[in-house]
Amino acid sequence: MVARRLADESVQPASFAFTAENAKWAEWKIGLYPAGRQQSAVIPLLMRAQDQDGWVSRATIETIADMLGMAYIRVLEVATFYTQFQLQPVGSRAHIQVCGTTPCMLRGAEKLLDICKSKIHHDPHHLNADGTMSWEEVECAGACVNAPMVTIYHDTYEDLTPERFEEIVDAFAAGNGASIKPGPQIERLYSSAEGGRTTLLEKPSATRTKFVPPPAPEAPAAPAAQAPAAAAPAATTPTTAGKPKDVAAENAPALKGTPASAKVSEAKAEGERKATNASAKANGKPNKAMREDATGAESDAAKVDGGKAPGKPTATEPADGAAGTGTKKVRTIIAPKANPKEVNPAAEKGGSAPLFAAPSGAPDDLKLISGVGPVLEGRLNALGITKWSQVAAFTPDDIAKVEDSLSFRGRVSRDNWLAQAEALARGGEAEYIRVFGKKPR
Repeated sequence: MVARRLADESVQPASFAFTAENAKWAEWKIGLYPAGRQQSAVIPLLMRAQDQDGWVSRATIETIADMLGMAYIRVLEVATFYTQFQLQPVGSRAHIQVCGTTPCMLRGAEKLLDICKSKIHHDPHHLNADGTMSWEEVECAGACVNAPMVTIYHDTYEDLTPERFEEIVDAFAAGNGASIKPGPQIERLYSSAEGGRTTLLEKPSATRTKFVPPPAPEAPAAPAAQAPAAAAPAATTPTTAGKPKDVAAENAPALKGTPASAKVSEAKAEGERKATNASAKANGKPNKAMREDATGAESDAAKVDGGKAPGKPTATEPADGAAGTGTKKVRTIIAPKANPKEVNPAAEKGGSAPLFAAPSGAPDDLKLISGVGPVLEGRLNALGITKWSQVAAFTPDDIAKVEDSLSFRGRVSRDNWLAQAEALARGGEAEYIRVFGKKPR
């Protein structure tokens, strides 16, 4: 990229000032940005100044820097970085930027450059004899499909032939640039096909109706009181051709492809369940109708407390000296739900005590160790780990025990627990910041 520098001092004006209208606009533009962010208006203000004078001078840069409270060098950096800003005087009637990127070159941009050299000046960035015209070659101007093209101030002129481009140059040189319509110079709209559309010429004939979802099925009526299970199907289910007929399933909309055998009525299933429960309670026996081979607390209760259920005699322990009858009597034990925060991970795996002896005193905030959250801190506390110093002193065996108990591998070394805990144990958050350059967590 060619170095961009300000114009020679011989052409630099002594001062710059916005016109009254532009000064009012600049004040409004600056006010659009939040307090302390007014410097973000530097590009719009530079562009407005260039639209006013045609180019950006040293005085322009300094004036805008003062308006925005910026160092001069900062505004100079912006003006010299963006090629949209002209850093030396340009033609008063037109400054033509010819796109020289590959698509335009393939479509004849080189001939447009030759016209600029013959009609304006042999070299770019030089004024013609009366100072009204200038030109330069630029990179892609963003209308490759309409190549070749040129940009004159804020407008583009596309689909150019050498003959048409000569007419445009002559019109601007004569002060009649407003008579040239910007955009494509052939019969096309924007980037559409020349001469009009060539596809999708038929008028659309398809119609689309708004989709209206089907109404929801009516909820089935509550089942009446059921007789015992054996009589329930005969009393509630009509038959057709010797087979049960499920009325509710017939009325309900079925999914496409659902086999008839799968269309089971929810009301029928609920009725059968209630009838079975009522029958089991009437007989005074546990309800195993839905799970014939079920096992549970009743079958395992005798295994509690050394093979016997407390408070109830068994076949090997007659009550009050009575002879055993061979019938095992047990009681149902319902275990209370455990609080996950109070579960000892060691006990979960068969242990009876924490893996580590918790030191006395208030526990440290283990969450300051990166990688330890509230849940993990609770589980570490349950293992007996409550201090940073404990973590810092972990041996490889300790790490293996902790990771095995908490069911993860590599977490301690991955997050560097030992180094973090050592810094926290030595000097708290201040030492952590000194060592790692950031706050913990």
